[in-house]
Amino acid sequence: MPATDLPPEIEAWFAGRGWRARRHQAEMLQASDAGLHALLVADTGAGKTLAGFLPTLAAFCPSRLDGAPAPEGLHTLYVSPLKALAHDVQRNLLTPVEEMGLGLRIETRSGDTPSDRKARQRARPPHVLLTTPESLSLLLSYPEAATLFAGLKRVVIDEIHAFATGKRGDLLALALSRLQALAPQLQRAGLSATVAVPEEYQGWLAPWGDIDSVALVQGEKGADPHVAILLPEGERIPWSGHAATWAIPQLYAQIKAHRTTLIFTNTRFLAEYIFEWLWDANDDNLPIGIHHGSLSKEARRKVEGAMARGELRALVCTASLDLGVDWGDIDLVVQMGAPKGSSRLLQRIGRANHRLDQPSKALLVPGNRFEFIEAMAAQEAVELGIRDGEDFRAGGLDVLAQHVMGCACAGPFREENLRAEVRSCLAYAWIDEAIFTRVLDFVATGGYALRSYDRFKRIVKDRDGTWRLAHPEHAARHRLNAGIIVDSEMLEVRFRNGRSLGKVEEMFGASLKPGDTFRFAGIDLEVESMKDLELVVRAARKSATIPSYTGLRLPITGTLSERVREMLADRAGWARFPDDVREWLEVQDYRSHLPVPGRLLVESFPHRGVEYTTYYTFEGWNANQSLGMLLTRRMEDRGLGPLGFVATDYTLAVWGLQAVEDPVDLLSPDILTHEFVDWVQQSHLLRRAFREVAVISGLVERQQPGKKKSGRQVTFSTDLIYDVLRKYEPDHLLIQAAWADARERMTDVGRVGDVLDRAATQIDHVHLDRISPLSVPVISMIGRENLPSGAADDDLLLEAESLASLAMRTDPVVEVEGD
Repeated sequence: MPATDLPPEIEAWFAGRGWRARRHQAEMLQASDAGLHALLVADTGAGKTLAGFLPTLAAFCPSRLDGAPAPEGLHTLYVSPLKALAHDVQRNLLTPVEEMGLGLRIETRSGDTPSDRKARQRARPPHVLLTTPESLSLLLSYPEAATLFAGLKRVVIDEIHAFATGKRGDLLALALSRLQALAPQLQRAGLSATVAVPEEYQGWLAPWGDIDSVALVQGEKGADPHVAILLPEGERIPWSGHAATWAIPQLYAQIKAHRTTLIFTNTRFLAEYIFEWLWDANDDNLPIGIHHGSLSKEARRKVEGAMARGELRALVCTASLDLGVDWGDIDLVVQMGAPKGSSRLLQRIGRANHRLDQPSKALLVPGNRFEFIEAMAAQEAVELGIRDGEDFRAGGLDVLAQHVMGCACAGPFREENLRAEVRSCLAYAWIDEAIFTRVLDFVATGGYALRSYDRFKRIVKDRDGTWRLAHPEHAARHRLNAGIIVDSEMLEVRFRNGRSLGKVEEMFGASLKPGDTFRFAGIDLEVESMKDLELVVRAARKSATIPSYTGLRLPITGTLSERVREMLADRAGWARFPDDVREWLEVQDYRSHLPVPGRLLVESFPHRGVEYTTYYTFEGWNANQSLGMLLTRRMEDRGLGPLGFVATDYTLAVWGLQAVEDPVDLLSPDILTHEFVDWVQQSHLLRRAFREVAVISGLVERQQPGKKKSGRQVTFSTDLIYDVLRKYEPDHLLIQAAWADARERMTDVGRVGDVLDRAATQIDHVHLDRISPLSVPVISMIGRENLPSGAADDDLLLEAESLASLAMRTDPVVEVEGD
């Protein structure tokens, strides 16, 4: 790329702050001046956001305008995964704009934006609009979209790794293809600190997958983070449990020793649970807050504002604050429990200091011994610069159907034009004429089995071949229901005066009656009544329950699980481990085998009159849960009398009346052709997947003008339609989409396949006379696995200690079978 001089206004602004423009910031401007799209991969604190906006700021500098008037209309779109990030970027971007006197108007737009402001933004847009994929898609559905975006020059996609591989990425990719058609001169910029394979993201970002049109800009290297692992003082690391409440006294001491501490948990339940424990330990009455996605926007904004002003000493949060939020006073990040992936950990660590030349400080708090090893593996991966990430997948047909409907809301379209536009993004390059025609037919009629129902007829084809809305009211209904995130059924939690605290799952709310108490948003609440979709509460003196939320668990990544196995196999490296962890592995090595990369360890042993088999897959909870369902079905067919199973990220334990003599037979690959199909069809999985794709595609509406359906009503509607389609149109578009979700997302069938591949040729089957040390954590969970993480930790610890006393005896063991 040719060198580009920074405009003097920007040079002066940097100099006035004692800064210099970093190389990667200048290269982003060079790429823009060369007419290229760009992907910036740079460490947290490297000024990525400013780098992405530098071409926009330059376009409004008087020295570049050379006497011409500043551009009018919408110039730049900024798309972020989180509402909080958009508001944070607005605050930080206003400073250079105001200090340089550029006169840029910058606004945010999300689901929380008032409707009058949204209408004004369409009529008189700001120069820079900060938004989310869902809000952008809705904005494109208005008739004025063509005029609004005609002059758009730039789209900046922050934290691109958080979009590209999921359905939100599908929606954003389709929105980008639409924007490029409306504004052919549009330049795209993607920003990330944790991309593992940049070339894949260049292809995703590029129109028509033309990777040469996307410049790859690598950021200047920052200071290495300081990552430590917290260990119990004078005690052993627990055998089991996930909440790590043993660490609360030490964690509170760390909070007192630092300016501001950000404490990450992996679930909303754990955020509330850890917050409760910290508050009980808060003898100094320090200002400690809580933040997660189920809290009301008012509660989240209040906490975000307090953090920005430096008023909190600690904040307990979830992934709601994973990405990009820049609060300069944070000097310590804590990860409670397992990190699950090096990229996610690195992203969270980057919230501390947020400066390239100063090391971020992080503390990992493992809940058990496996989590300690996982924490060490993640710590070393961060030190070595190893990243992990999700694989790319084909775009979802349900998302495509929603996009087609949104395009129809904006105005009539020609099939061939929209198909070409859709195919220009990599996620949907696989769509051919036949598949696209099926999508159009679904949006127009609901499909063959539903075409006799008028409510499914949303678009019609005119004689000249143009598609348009069947009735104008469909546009309003689409905008009420469009979106990708399909939460579980939720109930609003509010006080009698109308003040909202947020939402809990309908299933949890339905279990409560007046007088029951629970803790939410850090407050002890008593139920007064449940009316419609609202849970009316008042302050209570004592809490009894913390809501837990369903949904898929975040599994350990393949990259990190491989490192865990390498550490287990590296006996020389055990010297780094605490004495109790080293002893645990040494006795396991003496009595059995250790899991090693490339091989599958299976152990069989009797315990309390039942025969157990443990499979050390390290493929994550979702994959192990799926494998457990399949194995118990096959064991039933073989007459082995399965009684149950329990899964963790690392291990699957199955127990039954008869011993498993040949795990290779149980793990044969054909289990994924026969048993898998039967299981998914007969289980709730396909129905659940169908519910989500039916809502995303617009077939079933969650909201209607003036009212909202309950989760039970939505489920009832989708179940009825599902039964009709299974019977009369089993190859329906949405059945196909539901199967794709069930295979790829809900069951992690690809990782199950990896286990079967190893089992076919590289399996170590060990017969033991009793429970092994490595199996204690998973066996101790039996009977407690359905409780929220943390709720049963005391019972888990007692059971684990009892099992450990048996497992750690070093009597000789029986035989080993290998391939």
